[in-house]
Parts: sequence; C-alpha cells; structure tokens
Amino acid sequence: MATSDFENNSGDSGDFFGNNGRYMSGGGEWKPKNLIDAISEIQQFFVMEKEGQSISPEFLTLEGTIGFFKTGMKTGFNEAIFIFLLFPIFWFYLTPFIFHSGWLGDALLDGIPFVLLIVNTIMCLYMGRYHIGTLTRRAIHSVYFGRTIILVIMSFVLYVLYFCAANLAKPVRVWSLATGFTYNEEMAKSMYYGAEKVLPYVIPSAMVCSLLMLMGGLLPYGAAFLLDRKRRKKKDKTQARVDGD
Repeated sequence: MATSDFENNSGDSGDFFGNNGRYMSGGGEWKPKNLIDAISEIQQFFVMEKEGQSISPEFLTLEGTIGFFKTGMKTGFNEAIFIFLLFPIFWFYLTPFIFHSGWLGDALLDGIPFVLLIVNTIMCLYMGRYHIGTLTRRAIHSVYFGRTIILVIMSFVLYVLYFCAANLAKPVRVWSLATGFTYNEEMAKSMYYGAEKVLPYVIPSAMVCSLLMLMGGLLPYGAAFLLDRKRRKKKDKTQARVDGD
C-alpha cells in the first residue's frame, strides 16, 4: 500500500495517531491482492477507529470499496473453481471406486474439495471481529458481498449442471458414451456399471455441495451480525448501569 508524508495543522509530522510516521492515503490505493491483504488493511482501519480517530466515511472512496469487492469476488471464484475441479473426482471416482477407508476416511477424502472454502470462510469469520466503525464495516461488507455473490451463483450453476447431467444420463446414452470413449468392451462395461453405480448419488451429492458453498458464503455475514448484536447489547447494558448510577 502506498503512503505519503503528512504534515498536520500544527506543523508536526505524524500519522493518524499523532506519532512520527507515515500517513495512509485512501481511495484507489487500497487494492488488496488477496484475502490476507484485505484483512491487513481492515485491521488498520480497526485500529484507527478503535482509537477514536475522527475519520470521514469518504476516506474509503468508491474505488477503494470496489477494490475490496473485487478481492471478495476473486476469493469466491477461486474457491468455486477448486470445488468444480475436485468435487467430481473425489465424490464420484476416488471415494467409491479407489479408496475404501471406512466412513471416517471417506468423509475426510470427500472434504478435500472444500478445503479452500473452509479456510477462507474461517478467515472471513476472523475478519468479522473487526466489524466496528464506519470504515471497517464498509470494507468488510465489500469483501463479504463480493465473495458471497460469486459463491451463490456458482452453487446454483453447479447444481443445475449436475441435475441436467443426471437426467440426461439414460442407460442408452451412458453405454453409447462408454463405447465411444474406448473400443475395449470390458473397459466400456466397467465405465457403464460405474456410472450406473454413482448415478443415484449425483443429485443428492450436488445438493450437499451447493449447500456447503452457500453456507460458506453466508456464514460470515451471520456471524458478523450476531457479534455486532452482542456488542450492542453489552454496550446498552453498560450505558444502562451508568445512567442508573
């Protein structure tokens, strides 16, 4: 993030905290490359606002807000692509046909496509602890909204694709596809019976996958809302005790 020297009205050089240092300039210079960068920037906003600095909401300009929104979109898109690539390999090939590790081993293997989704969701939940003040709220909401909108769209796309595939996978079509893929009759039969074995689980599995993506996108919003509500109640109780005194 770029910085520039700042001279305050008193003539002393300083940052927002009145210390010798650098002044953070706003606007388009906030273009976090990834989720960790976004959290780092939000942490700086949090420190400024927690210290009671009087900062205009326009400090985070439209371009800066869009920068956080794009980071959220990029994060959600990477998660969705990771799931799109690994979900069918693990759920419809490796787990049912290659590895037979019992229900716990199968559950762990089936969870691999969602590793990135889980990690980023945890990071977004961690980000929610800074949901205080104007700047932090605006930045956090921008990241959340960008990520959530992509995950919602991609979860719908994934379900529709697998729903269409399951309904189009009639026995005749599956056999035709298998024989077109290989001239080896035994291999074609193996592919055919394998497809018939996993076919009943395609739509239920796709529904589970879509729901997990939706939860990953919406959970940080809910957690931030509940945390904010808890803080407000605590503040109201504290104020009530003060007024009572």
